[in-house]
Amino acid sequence: MSSRHLVDPQLAPLLDALPSFELSPQALTQIRALMPPASEPSPDLAASERLVPGPEGEPDVRVVVYEPRRRLGLGPAYLHMHGGGYVMGSPHLAVARNQALASALGCVVVSVDYRLAPETPFPGPVEDCYAALKWLHEHAEELGVDRKRIAIGGESAGGGLAAALGLLARDRGEVPVAFQLLVYPMLDDRTCVEADPNPHVGEFVWTRENNHFGWKALLGGQPGGEDVSQYAAAGRAGDLTGLPPTYIAVGALDLFLGEDVAYAQRLLRAGVPTELHVYPGAFHGFDLVAHAEVAQRFERELRDALRRGLRPS
Repeated sequence: MSSRHLVDPQLAPLLDALPSFELSPQALTQIRALMPPASEPSPDLAASERLVPGPEGEPDVRVVVYEPRRRLGLGPAYLHMHGGGYVMGSPHLAVARNQALASALGCVVVSVDYRLAPETPFPGPVEDCYAALKWLHEHAEELGVDRKRIAIGGESAGGGLAAALGLLARDRGEVPVAFQLLVYPMLDDRTCVEADPNPHVGEFVWTRENNHFGWKALLGGQPGGEDVSQYAAAGRAGDLTGLPPTYIAVGALDLFLGEDVAYAQRLLRAGVPTELHVYPGAFHGFDLVAHAEVAQRFERELRDALRRGLRPS
């Protein structure tokens, strides 16, 4: 049974325009070749690419940095992880949002070009993100950043990496994180093997088949097993206490709806200040339809949440 009748009418044209795809090793090579190139920043921002020290014994990590040209004193920063199912994508996927956030909030945005699976399975990607977080914290003054006002976040797999990074930062105790911005995050490999799946999610854009491919690539084996680390799939974490305030946004037709709502509920139960937004009629990646009212509301509420999360204490 199709869920097409539940799609917001302003989003429906995207489903006709987007080609359906099924991930495979062969398709992955072709899709990666189609990833968008870098673009010029808006005039009020300075953009640069840097190599920062990677995890011990591993390559350096490339980051893309957007800095507001006009700032007074130390300001906030947002460490961003891009989406792509853990197997594709680059920092340039979210360039429009990252530049808009840097301009509107006066914050430094650092987007991480973490290594991709299956070539680099867990823990490589999350360790790359942790290395970037440490670099941002250690070089905060040089970047004009207040160390107490660093947020982390991302979309889809990037949101999953951000959630895992939040756990890793909490447990290692080296870098304080002020806020988590989790945009339809890919949190739990067990969604691949759930016994009674929601019939109204996962039909569009990011399907159950593609989800299985992404998790298998990251884990280096079949998803849904008993020995998956919480730093690979944050939905597996048993203890969520001590995590930073969190914002989660997801569409009602997104495959990740169940795992995202469950994570928000567990954060609340653990005493973590948490805000959850579910957007009716919205599928995975619906924000590509920038003119749609639901997408504009989504962007506005996301930006406002990050602004609140980065306020001086």
